[in-house]
Amino acid sequence: MTLTEKPDCRNSAYQKVSFDLKLSIIDQIINGQISVNHASKVYNISRSSITYWMQKLRTFEQKSKGMSKNDEIKRLRERIEALEFIKEIQQDIIAELEVCTGEDFSKKLLPESLHKEILKKKQSRTK
Repeated sequence: MTLTEKPDCRNSAYQKVSFDLKLSIIDQIINGQISVNHASKVYNISRSSITYWMQKLRTFEQKSKGMSKNDEIKRLRERIEALEFIKEIQQDIIAELEVCTGEDFSKKLLPESLHKEILKKKQSRTK
């Protein structure tokens, strides 16, 4: 009985893929020009490697677009202030319109809490 040597199943000709080529392949896949399977056959790269690159790129993009909690809180506070300012202007306009026309639009069309705020504005205008 003779023993036969089994061929090595590992890929002995490993090729290093440049970052530009990785981005090009991922861009083609994302844009729907080619599939992951087709890209692996054309570029002779495993599908798992391409999937891994795509996951790493997504993670990198999320980190670069993300912001710290303090920055997000600051941005949200500024947004709240802007919205409150807009609300005040709208209430002033509604109160002025009600004073001029004599009709009570806010009671018919707005929630009770907003109606009360507009009533206070109307009362302060008439004083």
